Amino acid sequence: MECKAEQNRLACTCSYGCPKSGICCECVAHHRENGEIPGCFFPEEGERTYDRSIKNFIKYAQKYFLD
Repeated sequence: MECKAEQNRLACTCSYGCPKSGICCECVAHHRENGEIPGCFFPEEGERTYDRSIKNFIKYAQKYFLD
């Protein structure tokens, strides 16, 4: 499968200059290895906290996605 990094970067919501931006498979693997959730899974408010913890993700998921 061909990586569509340029297209992915257009939709990426990560707010800091990550070298994995647009290379989603590497981004997900990196965060998974660190027990984290990628920033693009968070709403904007949660992404800007830079807290990628599963606990923080659950907090925002309950607030934004489960109401």
